[in-house]
Amino acid sequence: MLLRHGSARCERPSLFFGVLSILMVVLCVAGGASRPDVLGQAPVRMAAGLALCVAFLFGDHRQIDVPKPVLFLLLAAIALPLLQLLPLSPALWSGLAGREPFRQAVTGDQPWRSLSIEPGATVNAAASLLIPAAVLALISGVRPTEMPRVIVIVLTVIAISAIIGLMQLSGMDVTNPFVNDTPGAVSGLFANRNHFALFLALGCLIAPVWASQNRRQASWRIAFALGLAVFFLMLILASGSRAGLLAGVIGTLIGLGMIRKEVYRILRQVPPWVAGAIVAAVLIGVATLIWLAIASDRAASVDRAVALSSSEDMRTRALPTVMSMIGTYLPFGTGFGSFDTAFRIHEPFALLKLTYFNHAHNDFLEIVLDGGVPGAILLAAGLGWWMFASARVWRGPRDDGAMLGRLGSAVLLLIIIASAFDYPARTPLMMSIIVLAAFWLGRRPTGRA
Repeated sequence: MLLRHGSARCERPSLFFGVLSILMVVLCVAGGASRPDVLGQAPVRMAAGLALCVAFLFGDHRQIDVPKPVLFLLLAAIALPLLQLLPLSPALWSGLAGREPFRQAVTGDQPWRSLSIEPGATVNAAASLLIPAAVLALISGVRPTEMPRVIVIVLTVIAISAIIGLMQLSGMDVTNPFVNDTPGAVSGLFANRNHFALFLALGCLIAPVWASQNRRQASWRIAFALGLAVFFLMLILASGSRAGLLAGVIGTLIGLGMIRKEVYRILRQVPPWVAGAIVAAVLIGVATLIWLAIASDRAASVDRAVALSSSEDMRTRALPTVMSMIGTYLPFGTGFGSFDTAFRIHEPFALLKLTYFNHAHNDFLEIVLDGGVPGAILLAAGLGWWMFASARVWRGPRDDGAMLGRLGSAVLLLIIIASAFDYPARTPLMMSIIVLAAFWLGRRPTGRA
């Protein structure tokens, strides 16, 4: 049904789009932390479960069109931790690599146990995948004409996070009870400043694509998108995230590259000297802002990159231990979500300190440690599909469908880069962005999966 507003006609939002919008609001408020004990996990997972129920009970199932590779990868990711929870006989369990300390801890007959060394953490890991499952079901039912609105929602959530980060940078005490954020840190909606910086980097990429969606409004949209990208980059500099700074630069360059034809078309409409002056003014303005941030001691990302040597970085110091653990627990791993427990067992005295090392800070290594060879195969399948699908959309014709696919490819690229230094994909809000990007990448240019 179409609704009239003056002389314009707009399509009534579908149920899938409406429920997805509500779910994104919940994720915006409470989906910025990955720890299982934070308050935000309960409302986020409840909202995802309700969203799934509403979509399947009341939605038009003929509308749903899921890219099969994305669906199969998600189902495999759900199945793997569930398989790790199956009880194994004492004889079979004792044959698993790395289980000797646990066997010696029990006198007498050995009980039946699961493959995971911490079943509760693996249950939580499986439950966390309710969020990407709900997002995939909902986005698969959204009409193609509603997809630009989805991009607006994502960009709005990023902008809200940026505004909160700006408030934190100004010294305001902005505390989110749903996440375990650090007082005084510039982390926006997230508990981790690296995840916040990556989120802003995604904004640097998404904003130019949003600007190119309407040719009649392209001039002011591109100007607004450039302003947003500069704003996001300034906050990344202030966040103290080195990986986020790298992702921000890459995201900005890719985003501008994707709309270069629109920019050239606009610049051709003015005299050459005016176009040159505009480009020079933008470059000088950005360079001046970056210099002012560094000079005023607000560029914490640059300061940390210069001042902190790799030998002092805990991630680098713990890498040999993590690699040794992977060899110890192959071929089946320790169980998803069990890194903290496993690392405490193998942590050398030289790494002991008042804080604990909650993740490997390299999600590729942690997936192999937790999932063993099956986890490595699933990881390789996901990365292989991303490379194959990316090659298809970047080599194909440049139209609206291809632009959305290229956006999905680039978003996943930034998250892949960040995952080599941290664990952003473990937060519910970032999970939703990953699924949206994978859906955009997996769709055919015609809109069919």
